[in-house]
Order: sequence, then structure tokens, then C-alpha cells
Amino acid sequence: MSRATLLIVGLFAILIAFPIKVRALDETLLDTLVELPATEVVPASYAIDFGSDKAWRKGKFSIMPYGAFWADMVYATQRTNPGAFTFFVFSEQTQGESAFTIDARRSRFGFNATGPGIPINGGMETGGQLEIDFHGDFILENRAEVLLRQAYWEAKNERHRYLVGQYWDVISPLLPRTLNYSVGWLGGNIGFRRAQFRYERAGSFDGNVSWILQSSLNQDIIPDFTMESGVVRESSSWPVVEARAAITLNPDAGSRATTLGLSGHIGETGFDFLSVGPPPPSLPPVDDVRLETWSFNIDLSIPVTKRTHLQAEFFRGRNLSPFLGGIGQGVCPCTRDTIGSTGGWGDLSYDCSDNVTLHFGYGVDDPDNDDFLFGRTYNQFIFANFLIYLTEGLSTGVELTYWKTLYQDRRVGLPGVPADELRPTAPGKAYVIDWMVKYAF
Repeated sequence: MSRATLLIVGLFAILIAFPIKVRALDETLLDTLVELPATEVVPASYAIDFGSDKAWRKGKFSIMPYGAFWADMVYATQRTNPGAFTFFVFSEQTQGESAFTIDARRSRFGFNATGPGIPINGGMETGGQLEIDFHGDFILENRAEVLLRQAYWEAKNERHRYLVGQYWDVISPLLPRTLNYSVGWLGGNIGFRRAQFRYERAGSFDGNVSWILQSSLNQDIIPDFTMESGVVRESSSWPVVEARAAITLNPDAGSRATTLGLSGHIGETGFDFLSVGPPPPSLPPVDDVRLETWSFNIDLSIPVTKRTHLQAEFFRGRNLSPFLGGIGQGVCPCTRDTIGSTGGWGDLSYDCSDNVTLHFGYGVDDPDNDDFLFGRTYNQFIFANFLIYLTEGLSTGVELTYWKTLYQDRRVGLPGVPADELRPTAPGKAYVIDWMVKYAF
């Protein structure tokens, strides 16, 4: 607990006491709230109604709904996991056949809310967001359950931002511009959404260089051993701590600005191993195991030309399955040791016209093979797509992606491991074609 306390107190003390005078606001601080124009006085009944700006009004609160009807038609030359989108390719030993999928579960809906300001730090705007899609648990593809994507409240001004709720990770904030719903997760792009208490501080050194410092305390997410009856997953006694520092050159250029960020996290995942582990070494049951998770990350966004834009991320860390790294493997089930991994991704966009855009990208997640006895050892994807914006809300696009996933089982020939218990070692390779149609409002 002393290490956790020192990290938390030190991190927040540095951010709150940072002395530089703020002159500009990092663009990321404004991208979650819809700014609504002033409207007529709300009726005394406080009944919700539609104003001319299509927002719901209730007293001093405004709610702006949004959403997208979103469907994909996907063909894969070899079956991928989970199917409607791709994390990795199954080994050809187990799932070598092709697959065809039509899916609409990525359709998403939500609203942005704004409310009365609060008189602290020179006055702060308040608001929040709720967003869902339909990639929750399901029995049949046409009977999907709701998945909570974002649900948070925030207060912000030009110097500070406070956020409480479920939101994107502080670390590795960029997303590859792929049509794949999973945006490169398990293939080189780490970071997801989780419940958190978050603080940000932004400013500038001069008119041409802005900076932002971000930190958060986060709930443990423990995806390892979800199907193992002899393992109980449990949260640690301290939160996962994330932090990021970034500078932006020419911040007034908006999306044409250059941004470089450094980020990282540290935390723990917890397990109770109630039964003997798999051989070798068939470890005995043990209670209250705590395993460290950490990462170091770099993110970069550069406008190359007026029509061309480059973005990329790099990561290195251990026990990264909570952040969709290590190809979804954080802990070796045999040795109960953490798995290290290195990876990243990059993509290039080109605006052919105002309504046609091309994207090309590559990603790789490369776990340390010596850290685990069996599983996925390498995962990469290469993609190219085009997007056409047909009307203000209607867009469509086609993407071709090549995925390659490698496997190992180092227990071959070891005593106590029957041949029928060995895992597949043949690679998985697939070309995936995705046609997407999206109608957003």
C-alpha cells in the first residue's frame, strides 16, 4: 500500500501544483461535449421539449441525442476471433475454414448533456455522456445485449478537467482508422474504456506550443482465466494508475497540429488459484496472488501534407491483457508469471476529395515467447480501406485486411503432458474483406 499511496499522492500533487500560466486549451479537452447555442427561457414546468437546435431542454440542462445505425458484411478466408470483427486468426489446425458474417451490433446510441456551471477554479462547465452499443454478451447474433461504452460526468474550463465514470484510458489515446470494430486491439493497439476518476491540466508555453498533463485512478479489469473454474479473479487493494504528458505544435491548426505524447500505467491484477495448475509444473493451489501490470507508451500525430496525415503508437509492458495487449494474454496459466509484450501500429490517411478518404495501416503485437508455455506468440494486421461520405449522415466503405497469428506449445515431449492436451501450433492467416454502411445523426 505504501507504493500505491506514494504514486497516487505524488502524481496528483505534481499536476495540481504545476505553475505554468495557461493560455491555450488542448483540443482533446473539448471533444466530448456538444456546445449548444442559447435558446428561449425554459417553461416553468421544466418539461423536456425540443428546441430549435434539436436538443432536449429541462431547466438549465440540455441533452443532445446522437447515434449511428451501423452494419458490416464481412468475409474471411480463414475463421477469425470473434467473427463479426477480428482480434486474431484461429490456428488452421482448429478453424481452417472460411467464414461469412453480416452484423449490425456495432450500431451505437447516446447523448451528451450540459448543465449548470460550478464556481470553482474560475468557473467550470459541467456535462456528461452516455453511450451504448450492442456487442454485449449474446446467445444468438440477432439477440444481442447492450454494452455500456461510456457513462461519465465532467467539469472543465481552459485550465482543468475533472471526470468521473467510464471513459477511455489515459494511455495510448489514438485509434487506427480501420473499419474493423476492434480498431487493432490485440494487434498492436492498447487501451480501452474503464471506470475512473480523472484529472487533466492544459496550457501553453507560447502561442505555438500547448501542453496537457493527464492522470487517472482506474478500476481493475482482469480478463485472464475467465473460463477457468479453478481460478477466482479479484481486484487489488489499490487502483490502476495512468498518466500521460503531451505537447502540441501549432495547436490552433486543429486536426493539422502535430502532437507527441508519452504515457504509462502501473497496477496489479489479483487471483485465487483454487486447484492444481496445468502441467508443467502443476503448481499447487494458492490464495491472494498479486501480479503487476505496467506499460510505457508513445503516441504521435503528424500532418504530412495538406491532404495526408500520419499517426502511430508504440508500447512496451507486462501483463497487458487488461489493456488489450499481449494478444489478450497477461498471465501464463502454467507458471502463473506475467507475460511481457512489445508492439504498436501506424496508419496514413489521404483525402482524395471532400467526401472520399483512403487509409493504409499496419499493427503488430509481439509477446515475449519465453514468458509462457503455450498460446499466441505473434499477431499482425495490414489494412487498406476507402471511405465515401454520400450525404451528411450516410457513409460507406470497403476494407481489405491481412491478418497473421502465430502459435506455440513448448510442452511437446515433456513428461505429464498427453499429446491430446497439447495446444495448436500451426499459424492462422486470413484475408478479411469488410463492407460497412453507416447512417449517423
